[in-house]
Order: sequence, then structure tokens, then C-alpha cells
Amino acid sequence: MTNATAPAAKTRLIDADHVSGVIFDGGWSPGSQTAPAIEPATGATLGTVALAGADAVAASAAQARAAQRQWAALSPDDRAAVFLKALRIGADHRDEIVDWLVRESGSVKAKAAFELDVTLKAIQLAAAMPHQPQGLVLPSQPGRISLARRRPIGVVGIIAPFNFPLYLAMRAVAPAIAVNNAAVLKPDPRTAISGGLVIARLFELAGLPRGVLHVLPGGSEAGEALCADANIGMIQFTGSTGAGRIVGQNASRHLKKVSLELGGKNAIIILDDADLDLALRNAAWGVYLHQGQICMSAGRVLVHEAIAKDFVAGLAAKAAALPVGDPAQDGIAIGPLINQRQLDHVARVVADSVAAGARLETGGTADRLFYAPTVLSGVTPAMPAFAEEIFGPVAVVTTFKDDEEAIRLANDTDYGLSAAVVSRNVSRALALGERLNTGLLHINDQTVNDDVVNPFGGVGASGNGTAIGGPANWEEFTEWQ
Repeated sequence: MTNATAPAAKTRLIDADHVSGVIFDGGWSPGSQTAPAIEPATGATLGTVALAGADAVAASAAQARAAQRQWAALSPDDRAAVFLKALRIGADHRDEIVDWLVRESGSVKAKAAFELDVTLKAIQLAAAMPHQPQGLVLPSQPGRISLARRRPIGVVGIIAPFNFPLYLAMRAVAPAIAVNNAAVLKPDPRTAISGGLVIARLFELAGLPRGVLHVLPGGSEAGEALCADANIGMIQFTGSTGAGRIVGQNASRHLKKVSLELGGKNAIIILDDADLDLALRNAAWGVYLHQGQICMSAGRVLVHEAIAKDFVAGLAAKAAALPVGDPAQDGIAIGPLINQRQLDHVARVVADSVAAGARLETGGTADRLFYAPTVLSGVTPAMPAFAEEIFGPVAVVTTFKDDEEAIRLANDTDYGLSAAVVSRNVSRALALGERLNTGLLHINDQTVNDDVVNPFGGVGASGNGTAIGGPANWEEFTEWQ
């Protein structure tokens, strides 16, 4: 009988040392302040995260500025190799990363797996950028050559939210670094591990030179410091419209380039000729994915009055059947909201709208941070549920009599991020969509859709008209010379 050597256990991406109150500045340094990382489904403490202040931001921005020059001097092959290695490491640690997303952000397993997939796709696309063309030959007088080339901005400050913490950070970090910038990432403190430390570890293990990436969880003090620091040339912000207005004002005061991807009150329009089953599936996905905590969520479901009765009944049945509970368990479709403040906001909007005359078809109840999938019908533009971004699992159903009224209702908002039209007549749907004030338009699909390769951004209160993703990354993260 022979003794077989047991295979070595795979090193964890995030170990106890990484969740003991440290920031990532190329290495791991103790933070001056800390906060517990809380699992919203159970209230359990997952570890301790550092909270960076203005001093830490200043130190990291200066280090990043110096490191950026050295990073930009490397060959395209060397820079691309870092992303390809990060891609392999992310795939190797798939189960662990998904688990962090489930436990820290309250994502159900399917959503967490999807989020990791699009994150890895963002890394893969960034790996190609060092080898892409970086300029143009412009028309000029005979005997002259006029060139325009894209150059890195220097250091990009990135402020990322809690809801898709890994992807919404990586979609900015990866392309910003790929076009020779350094980056200082401030993840939301509520998801600092899955939205920050995971990214730090991927690039650390992939061999990114020290100082090119910094990860500094923190609150408003850290965000204000990023906007003011002279070593940071651009701010990319994803988050609420209220916070985005403040970020935009602060960064513009220092003449920084600003990319704002903000909230949405997105409409999915169900026309009278729609396939009812397709419409119900799209509406349920668009409303309830990640408990409605997505800027692209279908915040208003506009349904032709001829099919509204059957549609509402079908949507209420779907909502009532969605399993609610701890997302770490199998078969769960609806997990917890991120905290009590968010749950209180959802409950208030629903209660105020019912008091104003909306009909509660199903849901409207809460257990700890779990809010039952809810359907409100008979909602009018005068009600809070029609106007306010709810960020919760609430379907807001409003009827219309013809295409003109559908367009008028859909455009009755300051937001303009995503919209969808469901119809068997694609030409009719496209013609209607042409008249919607929206940055993203989906036909026979739902509002929550991002293929990573597409420019992504909104208008009005949903952003400042800029976009990231695909070809837009070159526009965002470089400047012309």
C-alpha cells in the first residue's frame, strides 16, 4: 500500500488578513478607522474593513501618479499579460468570489454568478486595449503629417456603489488601467470586500506594479478628497443622483473630467400586441432582479389598457411565487435589501402610494431586511411610486390607451437611463423607442441588460451624457493630443 500525497489546498483569494481593517495601496496597510462588514441576510459580521480618510486619499493619489508613469512605459505585451492573468485568477476563484457577493451584498446565487461573468468579460476586453489603435492620421496640407493620439489622463478616481459592487467597480478600473492610467478606487463601505478587496487581490496576484491600483473604502470624506486632489485627473462615479450631483459639483470645481452614471426610473412599455408570456417574464426580471436594487430596474411598468387585467394578474402570481430568504440557500430568488434605511424607504413609498389610491395586488410586507415582492396597480403620475426611484422589489403598473400616451408617460420623469418596449411589431416598437428620452433602449427585452461591449450611460438625472463600456472606454479614460 502506497501513501499518496494529498493535493495542496488552493490559496484563498481573500483570507483573514485582508478583512482585518486594511487598505490596499499596492501593499496592505492598516486603516486609521474601521467598520464591520455585515451580512445583510443574517446580521453576521464577515470581517473588518478599513475606512480611508482624506490623508489616505492624498497619499495614495501621489503614489498612483508616480506609479502611472512607470506603468505607461511598459510594453503593450507586458500590460496585456497582467489582465490575462487576472482573468485566470478570477476564474480559478469563482466559487469564493460568488460567495462573497452573496454574503456581503445580499445577491442571490444566480445574480452573483452573472455579476462575476460580466466582470471577467470586462477584464478580458480590457486585455485587448493595449494592442488597439490609439490615434488617427488627420487630413493636412501636402508634405505634412498631422496626427492625433490618445493619451492617459493620469490617475482616475473611481467611486463605486453597493448594488453590483464587483462589476460596477471593475468596468471602470479595468479599462482605465488598460489605457495606461493608474486608479484609486473607493468602493461603498457596505460592500468593500466584494467591490474592492477582491479587485485588489486579482491585480496584486496578477503582477500589476505596486501603486498602480489603490483600494480605499470610505465615506463622503474620502469621496470629497478624491474630487479635490490635484493628482487625480478624472472622477468616474456610479451611484444615486443626489450623491452624483455633489460629486459633479466638487470635481468640476477643480476642472476634472467627470463621468456620472446615476439613478433611473426606467419604463418597460407593454403594447397591446405583445406576447403576454414574454412581457411577464421581462417585467418580472426587470423589476425583481437583485430585489430591484439596480439603476436599470424597471421602475415603471406601462401596460396597454386592453391587456392590463390579464397582465396584472399574471405579474402578481409570479411575484407571489418568488422564494424569499437567505441568498446563501439554494432556490432563493429574492434576498435582503442592503440595510434598514433602504427598507424603510421602500415601505414608505408603497404605503404613501396605496394611501393615494394605488392597489396593492400582492406583497407590501417585510421581515427584517426581506421585503416581499410587491405589485402596485392603478398607479398614476401623481403618486410617489411613479415618480421616485424605489430601489426595491416593487412593480409599479400604470395603464395607457395608445402609443402617444405611452410615450408621454415614459418621458414623464427627470431620469433617462434605460427603457424597453415589448411588441410583436418590431417596427412599431422601434418607432416608439425613437421618441423616448433614454440612453439605453431594448426591444422585446427587459431594462436590465448590459453586454459589456456597449457604451453605457444615461441622460437627464441619470447622468451627464457620458458613457463607459466598449468603444466608449477610449473616449472616457483618455484625452486627445
